[in-house]
Amino acid sequence: MVDLKKLCVFLVEAKKSTYAAGDAAHKYAAHKIVEADTSTTLSYEVGDWKYNDNYFGGEPYGGREVVFFKDAPVYMMVYYGHVDKSVDDVGAIYKILQNALALIPEDKPFRGPSIYKQDLFVYSNTFEGQVDNFFGEEIISSPDGKKIYRAKYFGGLVNVRHE
Repeated sequence: MVDLKKLCVFLVEAKKSTYAAGDAAHKYAAHKIVEADTSTTLSYEVGDWKYNDNYFGGEPYGGREVVFFKDAPVYMMVYYGHVDKSVDDVGAIYKILQNALALIPEDKPFRGPSIYKQDLFVYSNTFEGQVDNFFGEEIISSPDGKKIYRAKYFGGLVNVRHE
């Protein structure tokens, strides 16, 4: 079985080096590929570890992250989110999300921190479980308290028992 502490360390490094890094992702040796099916894949590799974040973006969006150790899949997370239709500047909300995701907790490397505030907007992330089996929801609320962004996610270890 994969070492969970090493998995967490790698997940934090990979996530901070890909989507959360924004335009600077290339500085972290991350790769971005637009696939034939119009999805985007962000990938990051260090030693025996490889991370792929494949998503269909736009609004709403959905995707999955997969971590490989020695070329075998060991972890995955699936996610789906959207910005409320009342929001005109969707890009500004996703910038807040990106900033929150850059603060990924090292002990719970799912999405962002429990609470993050930026320009009177509040990002909140509630979850249950550990890296081997978890689920959660993240929300961004406007200055007046309206929930203007929401995403749900779940994941954990894969391929633990072999038949």
